Amino acid sequence: MTLNLFYFLSFLGILSALLVVFSKNPVHSVLYLIITFFVIAAHYVLLNAQFLAIVHVIVYAGAIMVLFLYVIMLLNLNQEAEPHKSNLIRFAATISAGLLLLVLVGTLKGTDQMLVQSAAPVEVGLVKSLGRVLFKEYMLPFEISSILLLAAMVGAVMLGKPENIKK
Repeated sequence: MTLNLFYFLSFLGILSALLVVFSKNPVHSVLYLIITFFVIAAHYVLLNAQFLAIVHVIVYAGAIMVLFLYVIMLLNLNQEAEPHKSNLIRFAATISAGLLLLVLVGTLKGTDQMLVQSAAPVEVGLVKSLGRVLFKEYMLPFEISSILLLAAMVGAVMLGKPENIKK
């Protein structure tokens, strides 16, 4: 069951990543990229890393994609304003991509002997075990970073007040 789910998620991830690259509309590309990020988060869940999956969705599919959409809408990309690329540049890009693929295949060739199956503890990626380690072993650095973030937030509010903004 898990293997079939892995294959389905892998197929969906590769398909949506290809649609990101080959989509003509930049907004559609961003939406396909969001699907790709959700598929990656589902792979994290399959690997029993729920915290990493949630953080991945919040940071990438939430914050980064909102920024991408904002920039795309701000730029107002249309076909007439886009400069046309010559065939020489397209040919050079194709050759470069092929060489990159050749280097990646050459690098990964023979790594199947290096794979070692080791059984990780069941609770490695769970939020409960991460919280236990964070609040027992790293309590002082965690509290210091929270005070630092609080000071940065207060500073941002103070700098953003209307009387501090120059006209």
